[in-house]
Amino acid sequence: MGKILDQASTPRGIRNNNPGNIEDNGTPWRGRQGNDGRFIIFDKPENGIRAIARTLNTYDNKYGINTLERIISRWAPPFENNTESYIQHAERALKISRHTPIGAQHKAGLIKVIIQHENGVQPYSDKVIHDGIAAA
Repeated sequence: MGKILDQASTPRGIRNNNPGNIEDNGTPWRGRQGNDGRFIIFDKPENGIRAIARTLNTYDNKYGINTLERIISRWAPPFENNTESYIQHAERALKISRHTPIGAQHKAGLIKVIIQHENGVQPYSDKVIHDGIAAA
């Protein structure tokens, strides 16, 4: 019975191994097991983190979205999020300006911020984060 209560209190993104709360738009992500009606369910956290990293890569490579402010504004648009609060959280956590281009040196930190902000917790070890990024 304790397991059921623990599962129910676990944030949706963590339960789904999708800590970025990536919506299901039909992309055939590695490790995709379906969805919960809105968000993708992954087989393991590394694949959910890989999806975050690949999405961030796409923002930069395809759309030229590479500053903290632009990335978060795209990830968490103001029509459904407190985007300004999210950007301020990232600025504090990464100790950089919203206008700073995000490079490889910031990627793990930014992914941790996304996980924390989306779920209220960031439960993953650096190894899990880095394994997800490396798989991207």
